[in-house]
Amino acid sequence: MDSQKFEQLVIRAVESLPDEFHERLDNIDIIIADRPSPEQMASTDRKRGETLLGLYEGIPLTRRHSGYGMVTPDRITIFQKPIEAICRNNTEIVNEIRRVVLHEIAHHFGIGDDRLKELGM
Repeated sequence: MDSQKFEQLVIRAVESLPDEFHERLDNIDIIIADRPSPEQMASTDRKRGETLLGLYEGIPLTRRHSGYGMVTPDRITIFQKPIEAICRNNTEIVNEIRRVVLHEIAHHFGIGDDRLKELGM
């Protein structure tokens, strides 16, 4: 899939969020990269050979306090090549992008991986 089409799918996934979520996506950038960098991989608890589809880097809303301000934006990076590698067709890519975007935005809201697994995300 070309990068522009992939980007549009990510934008569509973000735009499909309910308004109450959009209002709370403050000071956050959503980025698309081909693959995670070695530094991004090292920042996770992934085992050798495991892939990374998306990554939230920042301070979750639940950990921000009154002194939070004038900081660089949090980042959500969506990794195109790993998503494409696990999907068999465009429909699966669309669904996986949405799932990954929701998963990473949940981290922004302070929801951890264990809870997301319980929710099936």
